[in-house]
Amino acid sequence: MHAQETTFSKLVQGEKQFQVPLYQRTYSWQREELQQLWDDVQELVEDRLEGRAASGHFLGSVVLAPERIAAGGMQRWLVVDGQQRMTTLMLAFTALRDHHRGRGADKKAARINDLLLVNTYQDGTDSYRLLPTQADREAYIACVDSLPKAGGAGNVGAAYRFFVAALAGGTDSGGEAWLDEVESVLGDCLSIVAITAAEGDNVYRIFESINNTGVGLSQSDLLRNYLFMCLPTRGEEVYRKRWLPMQELLGPGNLELLVWLDLVVGGNSRARQGEIYRDQKKRLEPLSGDEEALEAEIARLALRADRLMRIVEPEREPDPQVRTVLERLSRWGGQVHYPLALHLLDLVDEGSATADEAAAALAYAESYMVRRLFAGLSTTGSNRVFMELPKELDKDGSPAEAVRRFLSRNRTGPRAWPGDDAVREAIRTRPFYKSGRSNQRFQILRRLEESHGSSEPVDYAQAKLTVEHVLPQRPAQQWFDLLAEEVGDGESPEEIHGLLVHTLGNLTLTGENAKLSNHPFRRKQELLDASALRMNQRIAAQERWGRAEIAARAEDLADRAVRLWPGPLEGVVHADDEWAGWRELREILLAVPAGTWTSYGDLAGVIGTSAIAVGHHVSSKAGLHCAYRVLTADGRIAEGFRWTDDRHSGDPQEILEAEGVPFDDNGRAGKSHRLTASDLAVLVCGEIPEENLPVPAARGGEQAEATAAGRFEALLRDNQTPEVVEGVLAVLRFWEEQGGHQVYGKKNETSCFPTLDAGGSNDSRALWPIAIYPVSGTVEVVFQYLKRRPPFDDEPLRRALMEQFNAVDGIELAEAKLDLRPSFALEVFAGQGEAIRAVLEWFVHEVALAEARRPFDEESARAVF
Repeated sequence: MHAQETTFSKLVQGEKQFQVPLYQRTYSWQREELQQLWDDVQELVEDRLEGRAASGHFLGSVVLAPERIAAGGMQRWLVVDGQQRMTTLMLAFTALRDHHRGRGADKKAARINDLLLVNTYQDGTDSYRLLPTQADREAYIACVDSLPKAGGAGNVGAAYRFFVAALAGGTDSGGEAWLDEVESVLGDCLSIVAITAAEGDNVYRIFESINNTGVGLSQSDLLRNYLFMCLPTRGEEVYRKRWLPMQELLGPGNLELLVWLDLVVGGNSRARQGEIYRDQKKRLEPLSGDEEALEAEIARLALRADRLMRIVEPEREPDPQVRTVLERLSRWGGQVHYPLALHLLDLVDEGSATADEAAAALAYAESYMVRRLFAGLSTTGSNRVFMELPKELDKDGSPAEAVRRFLSRNRTGPRAWPGDDAVREAIRTRPFYKSGRSNQRFQILRRLEESHGSSEPVDYAQAKLTVEHVLPQRPAQQWFDLLAEEVGDGESPEEIHGLLVHTLGNLTLTGENAKLSNHPFRRKQELLDASALRMNQRIAAQERWGRAEIAARAEDLADRAVRLWPGPLEGVVHADDEWAGWRELREILLAVPAGTWTSYGDLAGVIGTSAIAVGHHVSSKAGLHCAYRVLTADGRIAEGFRWTDDRHSGDPQEILEAEGVPFDDNGRAGKSHRLTASDLAVLVCGEIPEENLPVPAARGGEQAEATAAGRFEALLRDNQTPEVVEGVLAVLRFWEEQGGHQVYGKKNETSCFPTLDAGGSNDSRALWPIAIYPVSGTVEVVFQYLKRRPPFDDEPLRRALMEQFNAVDGIELAEAKLDLRPSFALEVFAGQGEAIRAVLEWFVHEVALAEARRPFDEESARAVF
């Protein structure tokens, strides 16, 4: 066995092929892992562009076993471990090659293709430098060979699309120099340890020794060991009086966090959490012979430990103003504000700043995050912004002024702090409900409600409030009739609904979500008028609830928002050259999988504008090469469609058909391949829509479950035919006979989730194949959730489930929606109940088979080797 540190480009260049064994699991990296890698790449790129020596990033190890040398001298390697990293980098370079081609940089594209992706002089499968496992091979080859289905459904296609979008967005702001540095970082700055086995080595033993050699020491453990090695005479006393109390106060996770924050607040804004020990050791080495100085360092760290706990648990903070802002930031979630908050508490405790100044500075930080959420700006890069802020506080002037001045510095780009006009426009038009995380949307609505200054404040901890759409997400016909009164030229009630339903003006907080449901406004008025919330009483005072009322409420909320969350300094921030919605449109189009289509109205609903405006933009903006996937609402190619650059051509319908989209004789694309506004939002942000989540019985209890079951059945009987009702109930009875049970949704329409508790009653192991919506009459097959839960995190098994459903008459699920929630009509249950039961029985069997196999996975792996 031989281990050597190398880079990706050095590893793969030459006449080589890396084969992933057929018995290995399929490619499984998803958005979280891809984003983490991309964030690391971006950080290294920034370092290089700013003239700092990039220290590199350790990506991990790959374990390779030599195979036979092929004809022509090509060396084959078996990828025993590390296939996820290798496949990811290959797909990143494939996207980079195609990005160069799209910009006309053919020489750069050819260099990547010939040096990293293919063996130019080999034939057939030998021509690919990486040959994934059989289940991933077709999707991977489609990307490398630029076939029509490149970037389709599944993890391989999703990873390719992720990098295509990331490169497009980065080039817009960074230009050619940024792009060149990305290529250098991917190829030459990501460190890999290549472990190659000699002939006769037990490859599995090597893999086991790398991955299962006991519990490793944390970064803070390593630092502690180093410090007390340097305290030979005073170590025991310092440990007992200083370190141990600090360790017990914080716990392991927060201790690691403190050691990192200590670096950041100390001026190292590039500190990485995975390299804490190295950086702290380097900082402390000059003191290694001075026990008194090292004890002072530990004492200083202990003081910061107390301040950190005031941030983590704001109820510990003695000052009421600071405590109030810290509580709001804590409810917002995340740790992005921690470096700023810790340094502010340092200054307050040391007497260098007042508590009022600290509270004001933290309020500006809160405003920065809230306004960016309103405007739909990505959170990527926010960590770096707040890591750089502590240095600004050490300059002359008020800390609050320093924070506001620093955050106001960026006129455009990924760090922009939106001004008042941008916030007002976003509140009027953007789909707020699809922005940020559910807790963040809740906190914004909570603070807007609190701004009314009610004499009887709401106890939010006890009220069990959730976000409610006043105009429902799945409206009954009465709502469309109301919206029809306000349609303009070229509009439909459905399009108006899509533009309004998720905007802030249509959202409120309520504890009566189930009762409100999708009832007509008159019924909702009664419930909202009885609410203790002032915002609900104001909505109830309206005579109707349509476009005009939602727009008027949005204006009121916008006025409150710009007062509650003050913006950047005047004269520092200027309007962006391009509306943020158009940048978001590009991201969405690049995320659309091959084999699907969407409409101008669906896109408009996501970015917050009109279908007409989207149509004008798509038809006039050069470089939107995915625009052929945007069709009219009935699935036709828009009249007058034209390509906007000379690098793309052809009949859009023929291109879509080659990708897998069917068209009927009237030129209409198949509805099953259409991506709705909700589908598009999932593709871009990856968050599971809150209204589609079940409420486990453990959280509601048996009585709550029985109530929800009765509500579901009542809605089913009120909205569906007797044949459909009996078909659904018969299938649910069959499900219970198979050992399953039902849980129910927590939003407007009481949906039903036939659920299995795989491996016990642990929520994280719960599996549900479908979600049944009794009012809208649809059934979703929830691939989006299954892809994160064993055994259906294995892509071939999800494809098999899709095939099972598609064998039922009346069900047509598009392969390109394998990562989403494709649906079929509830009416199928009336005539195909037996076939549906067969699919669910297959599902239960596969789960049971996986559970039975699970304890023996390790032995099975050993047997393979």
